[in-house]
Amino acid sequence: MPIPLFNSIASWLLKKRIHQIELFLKYPEEVQMELLNQLLSTSQYTVFGKDHEFSTIRNYEIFRERIPVHRYEEMEPLIERARRGEQNVFWPTPIKWFAKSSGTTNAKSKFIPVSSEALEDCHFKAGKDMLSFYFNNNEDSKLFRGKSLRLGGSKELYEDNDTFFGDLSAIIIDNLPFWAEMSSTPSNRVSLMSEWETKLQAIVDETIQENVTSMAGVPSWMLVLLNKVLEETGKESLFEVWENLEVYFHGGVNFNPYKEQYKKLLPSSSFKYYEIYNASEGFFAIQDRNDSDELLLMLDYGIFYEFIPMDSYGEENQKAIPLWEVEKDKNYAVVITTNAGLWRYCIGDTVRFTSTNPYRIKVTGRTKHHINAFGEELIIENAEEALKKACTLTQSEITDYTAAPVFMRGKEKGAHEWLIEFRKPPKDLSGFTQALDDALKSLNSDYEAKRYNNMTLNEPKIQMARKGLFHDWLKAKGKLGGQHKVPRLSNTRDYLDEMLQINCKQTI
Repeated sequence: MPIPLFNSIASWLLKKRIHQIELFLKYPEEVQMELLNQLLSTSQYTVFGKDHEFSTIRNYEIFRERIPVHRYEEMEPLIERARRGEQNVFWPTPIKWFAKSSGTTNAKSKFIPVSSEALEDCHFKAGKDMLSFYFNNNEDSKLFRGKSLRLGGSKELYEDNDTFFGDLSAIIIDNLPFWAEMSSTPSNRVSLMSEWETKLQAIVDETIQENVTSMAGVPSWMLVLLNKVLEETGKESLFEVWENLEVYFHGGVNFNPYKEQYKKLLPSSSFKYYEIYNASEGFFAIQDRNDSDELLLMLDYGIFYEFIPMDSYGEENQKAIPLWEVEKDKNYAVVITTNAGLWRYCIGDTVRFTSTNPYRIKVTGRTKHHINAFGEELIIENAEEALKKACTLTQSEITDYTAAPVFMRGKEKGAHEWLIEFRKPPKDLSGFTQALDDALKSLNSDYEAKRYNNMTLNEPKIQMARKGLFHDWLKAKGKLGGQHKVPRLSNTRDYLDEMLQINCKQTI
């Protein structure tokens, strides 16, 4: 099929989807309840469905009372049965794919079930929706005249007991429809290579000759790749390598700390950035407007949503609420029920609703990734925004960071210790420290109260990480590339002390 004709047909099909999206925008509660009833009906004869008497669940209240909220540890026995090849455990259709995820707080691997329905009706559907929104907002786009540079996971797929496990991105790439594979680069062979540094060079070699019009991947790892492209080609701007590049679809980590660096690599006011929110457990939200920092929650991907207010999360009286009961500007833990058999599963992410008509969100962090050693309730959203302000004021740039408490000893006050790798360090570190502290006070009243007259907290302690420290730490853990991330905030000093120990050592 000629490329112009293919572009026209693809664009037309993608734009048609906008009309279906308008349905759940208008009737969100009805769409979500119909979906929940379908999930219950479909799974009533599974092991899990029989144990919880799905056939007698008539409304949301019974569903909430009958089925407890689960963490991975509580679902693991059932997941292990499915991994050993047993079927109809928690979802009726055969599940042979498991997305391996170590998470960011636990070294133990998690194996998240991926059904054929989840692949088709969630992940692939979301990929098409991402393009639908983009084409709807940018009618003069020439995206399909070139290829999408995809940066996926760095692990191969491994067979085990007639089931397969690997990075979610590897599972998706291995099952891509032909049209998506035709329009992507690098090749599947390179995309699925297991060793990150070898793969990085192979991606550069394959892609610099292509007409790349879009990019998709985690900002931190994509930045490494793009800098490698400029190093190899001797160019100063990515537009000198790919003159038709027009959009970057990003997700996985907060984009704010990296935005200024991307603007230097892509010096054009017309270049577009589109954020997505996906995980091994599902694809949840997409930026649906140009130049927006909010994500539209997608309600027809086979995922039923509930939310636990963070002011009661982890307590005996915690209570999950359905989508139609959420309030704006409150922090919630996300709970999902999915078409891959996750039932009231707490994914560990926190979000804040910026709008309830339609339902738009911002990802604020992780349920376990915060610092609350002194009642300060510092979340990742606060940290990212404060660092952005401090960098702007001091004309500095950050590559990576982590932070943890300095615990009180005797009469000594507590503090927060930050280990920061600067791409462009501030001229005055004490000025950066002051700017960060002031920004955190302005963003978080609990932090401000604990800092008042150094009542509980002394000013932050900033340690400068040597170049490549976080890369070396991830490499030592076998976590280079893909969806692996540096833990940003922690209530313990485990990560920080480990990194400080290797900070003075030579590159691994």
